[in-house]
Amino acid sequence: MDKVPAGLTAAQTSSRKGWTLAGPALLWTSLFFLAPMGLVVAYSLFRRVGGTIDTSPSLYNYRRIIDEPVFFDALRNSLEVVAITVVFSILVAYPFAYILAYRVPPRWQRPLLLLAVLPFWTSYVVRSYSWLLVLGKNGVVNELMTSTGLISSPITLSNTRLATVVGFVHFFTMLTSLTIYASLTQIPESYRKAARDLGASSFLTFLRVTLPLSMPGVVVGAFLTFVLAIGDFITPQILGGGQELLLPQAIMLQVQRRGDFPLAAALSVVLLVVVIVVYAASAKRLTLEQE
Repeated sequence: MDKVPAGLTAAQTSSRKGWTLAGPALLWTSLFFLAPMGLVVAYSLFRRVGGTIDTSPSLYNYRRIIDEPVFFDALRNSLEVVAITVVFSILVAYPFAYILAYRVPPRWQRPLLLLAVLPFWTSYVVRSYSWLLVLGKNGVVNELMTSTGLISSPITLSNTRLATVVGFVHFFTMLTSLTIYASLTQIPESYRKAARDLGASSFLTFLRVTLPLSMPGVVVGAFLTFVLAIGDFITPQILGGGQELLLPQAIMLQVQRRGDFPLAAALSVVLLVVVIVVYAASAKRLTLEQE
């Protein structure tokens, strides 16, 4: 048993030890997250006037975001694309995770998981450009549909919202699969056996036992997909072709072309607030451990 220093109670000693252990993490978070975010929030209150920055605090940039439809449309487009991505990612990931957890022998599950995450080792940009080869007018999909007579001439698949969603779903489905798989493997087999012993069919067992108990994994995967997709700039730019303005693109537009850093900071704060709101809405479910 650790010796309690003279003059300190056991609770005080435990508290001091806790702060000592948490100190490096708190310092790291403060230096590389809280301080930069504080600067972004402060900068969002400034105003670009001509070629200079007016440092008088105001809500001018936030009023612009509300008043100018282009920014509201960018936020709406981002939420729509990400919502569609999350839904389709779950629809694709859940059957894969279910089969992996319950239909594949345990000795093959890890090798299959390894194969599933292999695409993550490929460059994000390379994967995006690869989809252009598939969805382009002379791509694999158009060539297949033309040769089979489904269409008479190539249709536009790349540089659309569809292409952006397809890319997102491909990139994030494996991530969602991992969280759902982790949740499924934590469900005691005795629960499912008990349901079947009581006369429940396989579908009813899934509906009443497996699905509710795997929801923490579904929510975690959905949240991770949401966070990664809503802040992604590369995929909408490459696969969407800039045809539809999303929030990250609006931010980069202000930085690269207009040099309006305060407005870009305000848009970044809006993006952060959206993520915080989604986190708050799903906080109770953001755990892979079964209650």
